[in-house]
Amino acid sequence: MTIEELRAPGVGRPPLLTPRPAAVRCDGPDREDPDRKDPDRKDMVWIAGGTFWLGSEDFYFEERPVHQVRVDGFWMDTHPVTVAEFRRFVNETGYVTVAERVPAAADYPDVPPENLVPGSLVFTPPDHRVPLDDYRRWWSYVPHADWRHPEGPGSNVGERNRHPVTQVSYLDAVAYAQWAGKQIATEAQWEFAARGGLDRKAYVWGDEFEPRGRPMANVWHGEFPWQNTGRDGYERTSPVGKFRPNGYGLYDMAGNVWEWTSDVYTADHSVSGKNITPASSCCVPTNPRIGVAPQGGDGDGEGQGFVRRVIKGGSHLCAPNYCRRYRPAARQGETEEAATGHLGFRCIAY
Repeated sequence: MTIEELRAPGVGRPPLLTPRPAAVRCDGPDREDPDRKDPDRKDMVWIAGGTFWLGSEDFYFEERPVHQVRVDGFWMDTHPVTVAEFRRFVNETGYVTVAERVPAAADYPDVPPENLVPGSLVFTPPDHRVPLDDYRRWWSYVPHADWRHPEGPGSNVGERNRHPVTQVSYLDAVAYAQWAGKQIATEAQWEFAARGGLDRKAYVWGDEFEPRGRPMANVWHGEFPWQNTGRDGYERTSPVGKFRPNGYGLYDMAGNVWEWTSDVYTADHSVSGKNITPASSCCVPTNPRIGVAPQGGDGDGEGQGFVRRVIKGGSHLCAPNYCRRYRPAARQGETEEAATGHLGFRCIAY
């Protein structure tokens, strides 16, 4: 899904035009930052690190090539950052998310004034079967949709304190992580943690999608995008921890919401020639970074003025008939400024 196209003028929705805030660092983990405060490791678990097989040959092309990598140990949040946790951050800092910022007319002289409104992307399901070749049939740019109003001005998060916060961009996730003394995981760290010790398995819990017919994660049941049976108990996000944790005690590593990682998205995740630390053993890179943020370009190096980060884990909108990305190897790219109703994050620490 290319979110930029949904924002572009001419498709019936106003573009998201907020400039990238210069104060937010977007260069991934920095273990040596002297100003980083000591993180609160409550609701975190220690991931001891190790060597594993990154990727999959069985599903989508961007998950290839499968190769061994090694990651050092780190702490990880047991669940995605919740609405209540993000609210505390906002209350203490006064932070304003990208989706809430009003663009300055002087910065966009060629844009009609009526398009200069904050907002974000909201899933708006059709009421009938539709072809799956155009995602604009079920995604809409909604003015004034944000983390407090994830489906637009008429919605709220009053009863969602334990749900993952959504409508947060990568820039917002980094700002929260810095406030908490934490960081955003690399793709390799995230995938290693998601596997929970089950190397080369299709799913977080093994190779069978629904063992004994039991839903294992908050994903789409029915025919996407118009028919959701809610067989797992939820039609949108679910409170964190409602499904069984993986082998490392981590919840919602599949489904519920996509999660940001700090790696720049590339068409595959080969580490050859990328910014990696040489391995201590032959041919196995240690703590690889799949890409680094270019200046004035996107994650594929096409120079379009935006950066795409890897997102992982799938969401409640992933369905077998459309998107089997509720797996640890699955990956997509999303622009740093994007905010949607099915995308959140969790943090790591050292």
